[in-house]
Amino acid sequence: DIISYIPHILAILNTLSAILISMGYIQIRKKNKTTHKKLMISALLVSTLFMIFYLYYHANVGFIPFAGQGNIRYLYFSLLSSHIMLAAIAFPLVLITAGLAIRHKFNIHKRVAHWTLPIWLYVSVSGVIIYIMSFHIYTN
Repeated sequence: DIISYIPHILAILNTLSAILISMGYIQIRKKNKTTHKKLMISALLVSTLFMIFYLYYHANVGFIPFAGQGNIRYLYFSLLSSHIMLAAIAFPLVLITAGLAIRHKFNIHKRVAHWTLPIWLYVSVSGVIIYIMSFHIYTN
């Protein structure tokens, strides 16, 4: 049953996305535009694959309650709510940033990417932390 593996696949995809985003940032700082482009396209593809699995999983499983008790719930739900809100912001920002690069509007691309990168990276990393808390630390 693939459903039981999807949370683990999502964590791998989020981790890979964070690595690709970070490597892409490093490469553009080194003025290596070709490698930056390849890494960021890869990050976009990995994030797209993540969304496909994520939507499939939640369409089939629905809501999963957090098993942690006590004060950890405040930390978890604060992290989860910021993750969700910033994911909703990251989605259009990533598309806009990529679209600007495709249209060779690099001055605007750079300004928008200044905001997109940390948000996208936060969403990827916080997704992994949420996965670890939900599926490895606080389980039923």
